[in-house]
Amino acid sequence: MKFITAIDRYILRLTLMPMFGIFLLAASLLMLDKMLKLFDFVATEGGPVGVVFKMLANLMPEYASLAIPLGLMIGILLAFRKLATSSELDVMRAVGLSYTRLLRMPYIITLVLVGVNLANVGYLQPLARYYYEELNYELKSGALGASIKVGEFTTLKDRIALRIEQSQDDGRKLLGIFVRVADAKGQVLSISARQGRFLAFRGSPDTIVLRLDNGRMVQDIPGHNSRVLTFTQHDLPIDLPAVEKFRQRGGADREYLLPELMHLGWNKDRPKAERIASQANFNYRMVEVVMMLLLPLLAVALAIPPKRSTSALGLFVSIVMIVAYHKINEYASDVASLGKISPVFGLWGPFALFAALIVWMYWRVAYVPGGQAIGWLERIAAIVGKRIRSLLRRRRKSGPLLPVPAADKT
Repeated sequence: MKFITAIDRYILRLTLMPMFGIFLLAASLLMLDKMLKLFDFVATEGGPVGVVFKMLANLMPEYASLAIPLGLMIGILLAFRKLATSSELDVMRAVGLSYTRLLRMPYIITLVLVGVNLANVGYLQPLARYYYEELNYELKSGALGASIKVGEFTTLKDRIALRIEQSQDDGRKLLGIFVRVADAKGQVLSISARQGRFLAFRGSPDTIVLRLDNGRMVQDIPGHNSRVLTFTQHDLPIDLPAVEKFRQRGGADREYLLPELMHLGWNKDRPKAERIASQANFNYRMVEVVMMLLLPLLAVALAIPPKRSTSALGLFVSIVMIVAYHKINEYASDVASLGKISPVFGLWGPFALFAALIVWMYWRVAYVPGGQAIGWLERIAAIVGKRIRSLLRRRRKSGPLLPVPAADKT
């Protein structure tokens, strides 16, 4: 007897396409809002546009931790919904195939994705989170080549004030330049120029040259008269501000790998607050991965609509349940990291309740004749739908109210 049969391959085809589609759609929707915020942030900081896509790439593992379970569950749900609405599921059940037997291929997919998500949350996500924070730090500190904002005064090394009226050719041509340079002896050099440009200084990578064309220079020396000079071209060396090196990885619990979290969380030599935070983050990652093993059961329980019905309420309920459970875990992890509740109770308690609910829903569908996991919700939705349709029909039959013409006074 073959382990993988034609029916398993058929269920595989029905599952894969919607699963990948939902994964891409969920990841895209999660990234769109963040993309707009990052574009605004990078524009405010004056950084290069390309850094936005680098930061989004480092956020992908974090979004994938939610998109992978969501895609898996909805892929299986849509596959079994298609089987149910086309009466193919009734045929399979009639020839002796149970729901548990039909879940063989979905569980193979689930085990593969559990491994992928474990590698993601355990290793890839912490590294990507660290690189994201590093890019964020470099953007704020100017290490990524943040540009000088046009129309505003920019202070460099606390002794140089620079203002530029216009910028052309992507910053290669600067117009309306004013520079004020002060030294430790109190001497002040004020320079205004019609145009200029920045050049690299070969002697030191920490110094750039501002080449000014067609300008005037005023030198103020304490105790002496000011001197005014006119120039055609003048090179002004500017020392770039020193940028501190970014911290080492591990500044936050989300940046530790799973083995590192285990070592920190159960090492009695570490401070208690650090151990509690590490245990909370470790349990949060593990409960998110283990939860995926229940998703095929939940998908089947919500995929089967009532007889002679094409209701898609189960699809909506499944999305709400997964997102709500994910948010509950995030909140419980934050509270547990503060030491207010036990990490085991705060994270595995909701998992136990969620698992019991899913097993009961699956048992209702798979082993109770005519059983429905959300039958009461389907009945309420049907009643509400009928009321709404009835109101709409009445409104169409009555027609629009026409204004009554005013009586002729003559």
